[in-house]
Amino acid sequence: MTTRKTPYWLWALLTAPALYWIWTATTSDNARSIHILVHPTGEWAARVLILTLMITPLTLLFKGKSWPRWLMRNRRYLGVAAFGYAALHTIFYVIDKSTLDRIAGELPRFYIWTGWLAFAVFIPLAVTSMDYFQRLMGRHWKTLQRFTYASAVLTLLHWASLHDWGHPTVALVHFAPLVVLEGYRIWYWTLRPRPAHA
Repeated sequence: MTTRKTPYWLWALLTAPALYWIWTATTSDNARSIHILVHPTGEWAARVLILTLMITPLTLLFKGKSWPRWLMRNRRYLGVAAFGYAALHTIFYVIDKSTLDRIAGELPRFYIWTGWLAFAVFIPLAVTSMDYFQRLMGRHWKTLQRFTYASAVLTLLHWASLHDWGHPTVALVHFAPLVVLEGYRIWYWTLRPRPAHA
């Protein structure tokens, strides 16, 4: 197997930031280190999720190119990585809050419950990402995986509604390419002119 085709280098690339953040959290003497890591892990989860969802419309936009096909072959790895960063984000958040009372007290806040709901939707998608479940579920597998879009919408709402200044703009800028590509995808399948049959 060539280096270009093996998935191991991709796994290493996808896990490197997580390993660095875990190392920072476990070795830092800074009492706020966990709190500081909550945001970057969440943002990284959103970025990888956005990239994962962009792959299908990119294959339509760049038909015949090899790199979209490569992304499509590795899309599942990217989706699992997005879930992994979402899980790490959640773990850091829980550790930072330290008590169930503080976690429960924040649940009514819009930017909190949208995040929890996005993660809850993500869990069955990650659990069933294996080939075994794809064979077991048949056509229902793809239907379940489409809930990734619901998780993406909730992620956008979660990110954009954070109380710190600038988050709405940053979130919208990140999600804008996905929105444009999904618009192209809808146009391609429903509205684009097609040659008249003779």
